[in-house]
Amino acid sequence: MHTPDFTPTTKSPPRSHRRTLIAAALAGFVITGSGIAAYTARAEAPAAAAAPEAAQVDTAQVIHRSVTEWQDFSGRLEAVDRVEIRPQVSGILTEVHFKDGSAVRKGDVLFTIDPRPFAAEVARAEAQLAAAESRTAYTASDLARAERLIADNAVSRRDFEEKQNAARDAAAGVQAARAALRVARLNLEYTTIKAPIAGRMSRAEVTVGNLVNANSGPALTTLVSADRIYAAFDVDEQTFLKSVNPARTARGTTLPVHLGLADQDGHPFEGHIHSVDNRLDTHSGTIRVRAVFENPDGRLVPGLYARVRLGGGTPREAVLIDDRAIGIDQDKRFVLVVTPDNRSAYREVHLGSLQDGLRVVEKGLAPGERIVVNGLQRVRPGDPVSPRPVAMEGSAPVAAVALPRADKTQI
Repeated sequence: MHTPDFTPTTKSPPRSHRRTLIAAALAGFVITGSGIAAYTARAEAPAAAAAPEAAQVDTAQVIHRSVTEWQDFSGRLEAVDRVEIRPQVSGILTEVHFKDGSAVRKGDVLFTIDPRPFAAEVARAEAQLAAAESRTAYTASDLARAERLIADNAVSRRDFEEKQNAARDAAAGVQAARAALRVARLNLEYTTIKAPIAGRMSRAEVTVGNLVNANSGPALTTLVSADRIYAAFDVDEQTFLKSVNPARTARGTTLPVHLGLADQDGHPFEGHIHSVDNRLDTHSGTIRVRAVFENPDGRLVPGLYARVRLGGGTPREAVLIDDRAIGIDQDKRFVLVVTPDNRSAYREVHLGSLQDGLRVVEKGLAPGERIVVNGLQRVRPGDPVSPRPVAMEGSAPVAAVALPRADKTQI
């Protein structure tokens, strides 16, 4: 019996079934791609959120100009001339011719002492002078007769010499009488007490009716000059060696000195160094300096507290910034510099004196650099900034901004 050959064959799936499989595969790819895109978007979202926005801040270019170094000192005002008015003769005070605290001119009458006893003394001295002059005339005439007689040996030599002596004694008596008269007249003048200088009076310490004594007792009053005034202050050794002493020894060199009172913000009065003491105080390490100032309106009164600003000599080039731009980082001072790509950068600075409302920067900044002058609270080092240029104007210092330590360590 014949067995027919049997060969297994694979039957292809229907065409409709193949289309279904292809569609399912494509859908899987789409779902996978969407998942990958969603994951990528979620991964990039924190990075985009972490990027800070640029803060708007006021920026200004540092100022570069010539400045004169100034040193500030404290002192007191002193009168150029101070006079204690005392009586030169004793007597009863009969009149006071000024008001307490008033201004007087040189030669104005201040007090009057009862002049009657002194006028009587003048009259007595005048009488004594007249008697002495009469005696001189008599002795001179008697001597002339004796000279004629002595030529004829009509008078003894002894009598002649006695007449010569009497004439000389009478002449000396005239001189003594004239001197006594001058003293009497001076004492009479002293009963009218006049101002020896122009200035401002203190109060009258003795009133009318009191007996004043030329040899003891308090001063009647005091008088101080008012048209010029001294400011006395102590200068430290370094300033003396650097500025004061070179100007004192060099001819034609003067140090500018400015003065302000306790109720003034600036230093409106300008003067010059008048004198420097001859030794340094070894205990305090300072030397006393006097500056003189004109005082035409009398605003400067002796004894007032004085804020003295002393110039340091030759001007020099310096970088200046506003105090508002300075921050505090523990014991350091810093500014935020704006880089060319508009980012803030921490910069430590060493500060100098104040010059017309601006602070001198000794080290840390260069001419032409930009710094943040307003908005330090909103910016940290390294942050992008949106600069708004403003003028670097001097102003009163405001509260400095402290930089957190964590921000500095990230630079």
